[in-house]
Amino acid sequence: MKNKQKTNKGTEKKNPVSVFFSSAGQYIKTKYPFLLLLFIGYIAVSALVFAKITTSETVESFSIDDFEIGQISDRTIIAEKSIPADDANPVTIVAGEKIIRKGFAITEEAYAKLQKMIASPLYIDYRAFANKLLYLLCVSIMYYLLFSLLPFGRKIKLQEPLLQIIFLLILFFAAAFGSKLPICSTPYSLCIIIPASLFAMIITILYGQSSAALFSFVMAFAVLGSGNWDIVPFLYTLATSLCSVAIVRKVERRIDLVFAGIILALTDLVFFVLLIVIFNETFAPNIKLFLGILCNGFLSGILTLGLLTPLEYMLNTASVFRLMDLSDTNAALLKKMCITASGTYQHSMMVSQLAEFACREIGANPLIARVGGYYHDIGKIDQSEYFVENQQGESERKNDINPNLYTTIIKSHVKKGIEKARQMHLPQVIIDIISEHHGNSVIQYFYQEAKEKDPTLSPEDFAYPGRPPASKESGVVMLADTVEAACHTLKNPSIPRLETFITTLINAKIEAHQLDYCDLTYRDLTKIKESFVQILAGFYHSRIEYPDQQDPDAEKKPEQPKPAEPERPAAQKPKKAAEKNGK
Repeated sequence: MKNKQKTNKGTEKKNPVSVFFSSAGQYIKTKYPFLLLLFIGYIAVSALVFAKITTSETVESFSIDDFEIGQISDRTIIAEKSIPADDANPVTIVAGEKIIRKGFAITEEAYAKLQKMIASPLYIDYRAFANKLLYLLCVSIMYYLLFSLLPFGRKIKLQEPLLQIIFLLILFFAAAFGSKLPICSTPYSLCIIIPASLFAMIITILYGQSSAALFSFVMAFAVLGSGNWDIVPFLYTLATSLCSVAIVRKVERRIDLVFAGIILALTDLVFFVLLIVIFNETFAPNIKLFLGILCNGFLSGILTLGLLTPLEYMLNTASVFRLMDLSDTNAALLKKMCITASGTYQHSMMVSQLAEFACREIGANPLIARVGGYYHDIGKIDQSEYFVENQQGESERKNDINPNLYTTIIKSHVKKGIEKARQMHLPQVIIDIISEHHGNSVIQYFYQEAKEKDPTLSPEDFAYPGRPPASKESGVVMLADTVEAACHTLKNPSIPRLETFITTLINAKIEAHQLDYCDLTYRDLTKIKESFVQILAGFYHSRIEYPDQQDPDAEKKPEQPKPAEPERPAAQKPKKAAEKNGK
């Protein structure tokens, strides 16, 4: 009976409400930094909306331009507060008074009272404020869902949405209060002060085109809700932002941003002219805005060039320009590696070449793989003599040190590499490659050697302290590191032997569960193997031997004295000699 009761309790269904709140609580617990940041951003934008509403000429979300004297009103407006008469407008408003009535004509007195309500600081158009808050709430939910659900192929860090929310606040402020400037009083003139292209270019370079394209839609909807729901600034912001993403997504040099600014200026002007034509506006009053549109596009490229460097270092992002700077082999740390650990330096150069070529084949980021290959072994610099690629001749330290101690030294290069990378303020994606390029695999050589002396040893004692690769680039660097090191032991490295050997090495990593979290498919692994074989086959190619080439290791044999010619019998002497003797 007791067993039956226990079984019933075990199979009893959980309350759906409790399951929902438990799941929601767990979700909030893991996502609370992003949710908190989004909430703070929403409150900040709401404050800007409130400031906009208190200074705007609206009543119950309708502009004063919607009313005219003698017009038949299609709504009834009731005063919420009493407003006394003043010198500017001598009419008096009593709380609860019907200012205009639906179906009746608007009188001069009623129109004067509407103007007084709008101009008075005592009156706040709460209906318009509520409408804007609901709209912004919908945009915030859309932004959160898209940003959370879309596959960006990388881990999203809090600094990215933080920068985007700051940009949104600046954009909303410019669009909301810029319309109060006399030069930006029309929807078309407002386009010249919207910095959407600037923000889209920065986000593209820092975080990629996917994130920037999503942010472009969010910026466009923010501009739409910042003013009087004008469609022209919305379309202009969306078009120019997406165009900015397309222009700068392939730039590799900082000077390219100047040319990008020129191209963007011309493109913005084309979009602006198209909007004028589509909405049947006349060119005469808008021609003077052409110069402002051109300046907006060009200055976006110039300001991106100026703001990018401080943002790269503040946010520690792996932008294309930052990675290009780090890929310079004249960097101080790489020069030090070349001098103190020449074998490790040559190994790193080869790993970076293999990883870059493989990532290009599978669609991963080749620049990240190249820089990760350069710096993945920087932890070996301080104790370079303990690593076989830096040892000369037969002087191998591992023969003189206990396997456990030697393993500790070998494993420490991962931790030291991470420390050096943080001191250099390298991007986190490069630090991850340094941490993950050995995963948590076992150092088999020393484990087997130590196990012969003590069979009770655990493999975990000889495992690297890192974690398996979590990105494609990190996984490729791990494979390139393994293949480059192992292929030095391969005799007669022909293409078939390289293919078989590399396949064995990759399968060993799969069986050791080192590639479980880096999203590399079997198709990717096939392409990676083929790219490795192609590079290594060229590296290990053979040459013909020169005719006078000698083996420098071959010892010269001492010259042997020629044996004395045996004396021949007289009868066997040459005929000429016999004739000579006869003479």
